[in-house]
Amino acid sequence: MLYFVKIITYFCPSNLNFATMGVTRLKRKDRKNKARANNKVARIKQLLLTPVIKNVDMDELRAQFGEAPKNKKEEASAE
Repeated sequence: MLYFVKIITYFCPSNLNFATMGVTRLKRKDRKNKARANNKVARIKQLLLTPVIKNVDMDELRAQFGEAPKNKKEEASAE
């Protein structure tokens, strides 16, 4: 049992001295990923802002704009 305790203390992280390595941050990739996520959210919000048109009376709309202009070829052949 004593032998087991010695092994645990020997491999304890506080007894191990590793050289600390610097952490490389991928800043450009991080900015790109955040921008992509923000653009996706903005696109969804923009799509949700557009109103949904329901129950449109087509005859009433046509009456507001009047008659469609006729083609010149049809006018020439009618004369």
